[in-house]
Amino acid sequence: MNTTSFFGDMLQTITERGRRFLSLGPREEGTNPLDHIETLCEALLSSRGEASGMAMAKDLLDRWQRFDPAMQREFMVMLLRRFGPKTERLEKAIGSYQADPTPAALLELHVAAEPRRQELIRRLNLAPNGIATLVRMREKLLELKVEDPDLEAVDSDFAHLFGSWFNRGFLVLRPVSWSTPADILEKIIRYEAVHHIGGWDELRRRLAPDDRRCFAFFHPQLIDDPLIFVEVALTREIPSNIADLLKEDRAQIKADEATTAVFYSISNCQEGLRGISFGNFLIKQVVEDLRRELPKLDTFVTLSPVPGFAGWLSRERKAESSDVLTPADKAKLAVIDDQDWTERADAVATVQPVMMSAAAWYFLKARNPKGRVIDPVARFHLGNGARLERINFLGDLSPKALRQAHGLMVNYLYKLDDIEANHEAFAGRGEVVAAQSIRRLVPADKAVRSLVPATNLPTPKTEAANDLKNGRKEFTP
Repeated sequence: MNTTSFFGDMLQTITERGRRFLSLGPREEGTNPLDHIETLCEALLSSRGEASGMAMAKDLLDRWQRFDPAMQREFMVMLLRRFGPKTERLEKAIGSYQADPTPAALLELHVAAEPRRQELIRRLNLAPNGIATLVRMREKLLELKVEDPDLEAVDSDFAHLFGSWFNRGFLVLRPVSWSTPADILEKIIRYEAVHHIGGWDELRRRLAPDDRRCFAFFHPQLIDDPLIFVEVALTREIPSNIADLLKEDRAQIKADEATTAVFYSISNCQEGLRGISFGNFLIKQVVEDLRRELPKLDTFVTLSPVPGFAGWLSRERKAESSDVLTPADKAKLAVIDDQDWTERADAVATVQPVMMSAAAWYFLKARNPKGRVIDPVARFHLGNGARLERINFLGDLSPKALRQAHGLMVNYLYKLDDIEANHEAFAGRGEVVAAQSIRRLVPADKAVRSLVPATNLPTPKTEAANDLKNGRKEFTP
């Protein structure tokens, strides 16, 4: 028997009985449906019965899904304004703690400070498939808070709860293969955010061969919907471009002949879970599983995009004074404004040394206003303890890669014995651990002119380790 299906059916039955008990069918709500929604929210918070609570939670989520965008925004504003902490209780708790800071007073302060909407969200999760609807709800909230920053407080509550509900301990790592059910494979095609999958034939080429692997994290309440997945190529060497990995007529090898596992694409699948980090756990778990399956594997490496490079380079080219580019460098890089420059050997030869030197600076020296490494993918892998191993000029000639990085790709090496030391160097001291071949690309006279010395960078561990949590649907090594 399918336990998940049985449990879901049982919850649905309880919910329907609760609905009949409360007579929560469709009704007229007067001229202001939001007032009725607020009443239902208050009723859900005060509910003591499981059946009635599940019924009300389902009714609220059903109504949410029928709301138009304007009403969805009003609902979020209502959560912000009317379901925060109870002010009187909070003020009393503050006074009590200031007068006598006992453990009991601190506990009361903690309870009183929690916004009521957190408990409301917990109770909404009682509904059958509630967590899936709440993920969609937060997806909308992320859009809304761009225009209304005050909604950050509501989003913080969603993120806090999701961080517990999607804890690594609840996640299930499952291999995805050509024999995986079609509904999941269809989602892999749709969710792939790095290297577009053109259809079923292309998906088969990524999953069916013996030298290909794919793994995904699933949640027990979203069992047929991956949260994040990684595509892996098994090779005999570290690749320098994505075309060799994905081309249709490539030479395949047997899995037990491989010595290198290449993580070439990671995609976050649920926009509503943005900021909930799975990638670091995913890579570590996949490495462990692959080592058990294939003991000959001794190299674990990524082939990664550089999504922030083109924007940064454009700013340096336009800057009146640049620590990175000389006037002569800028003149040589002018050719990259031509759409066909990658097809002209003379242009490629002119651009390559300048761009490689600039790319090394970008990774080793460039910092954002918070003092952190600019590239989000770099922050993730370096924070996980990887080493910047190699910069690959024109590693990806797809339109997207040319637009984001002028075709640049990099390899991050996960050397298992060095991961802890590398992580500490980056997270604790802001140091980028990189191969000497990359360090040599930055001329000595340029290196001494770094605007923000690495030893003074404000890079707390918590920021470095969690940076990619604030990120993107696309989440790629």
